[in-house]
Amino acid sequence: MSNPTRHSTAPIVLPLPLETDPAPVDGCAGCAELVNVRERARSGGDLATVTDCNVYLRRHPEGHR
Repeated sequence: MSNPTRHSTAPIVLPLPLETDPAPVDGCAGCAELVNVRERARSGGDLATVTDCNVYLRRHPEGHR
């Protein structure tokens, strides 16, 4: 059994990467559709969908190889 910490420890700093939106692959209909959905979601204030589209775009290039 471990002993509990009885003093304050320094906070853990986790960097928050603020990257730009991923770019679509030229000529890919799937990428183009994700960009269209992302822009409609952004204009409507739906940031959850914007984030989802960015995740899908980052993962999508795997299908282009």
